[in-house]
Amino acid sequence: MSDTVRPPSKQRLRLWLRMLSAHRGIEAHLRERLRETHDSTLPRFDVLSALDRHRDGLRMSDLSARLKVSNGNVTGIVERLASEGLIERSQVDGDRRAMLVRLTPAGIERFAAMAADHETWVNDLLAPFSAGELDTLITLLDRIGDHPA
Repeated sequence: MSDTVRPPSKQRLRLWLRMLSAHRGIEAHLRERLRETHDSTLPRFDVLSALDRHRDGLRMSDLSARLKVSNGNVTGIVERLASEGLIERSQVDGDRRAMLVRLTPAGIERFAAMAADHETWVNDLLAPFSAGELDTLITLLDRIGDHPA
C-alpha cells in the first residue's frame, strides 16, 4: 500500500515507529561513545548537564523532576559522582531532609569535555541534514507538543 493511500492513523503510527527507531539508534551511539571516551553513562551525563545549567545547585527532588526519573535513580548516580569529586552535596538551610547538589570545579571541567564531545557526536550523526531540513524537522517536531492527548 503506498503512503498516499494509508489511513492517517497508520501513517502516524509509522512515523512514531520511525522516530522511536531513530531515537534508539542515536541514544545507543551516544551511550557507547560516552562509555568508550569518558568511561561514563548517559544518566551520569544527564545529571551533570542539569547541574551545569543550574550552577547554584538543585535540590535532589528538583533534579529528579527535571530528569523525569525517581529520587532513587538519582541518588545512586549522585553518590557515585560525589565520591569521584565531581559534585558536592550540602544541607538545604531550614530543611534538614533536603539535600542540595552542585558541580565542583572538577565536575565543571569534566562535563565541559563530555559536552563538547557529545555535541560533535550529535552533529556528526545529523550531518546528512541541511540547515533548512533541520529547521523544518524542529518546527514539525515542536508541533507534537501543541496537541497533547
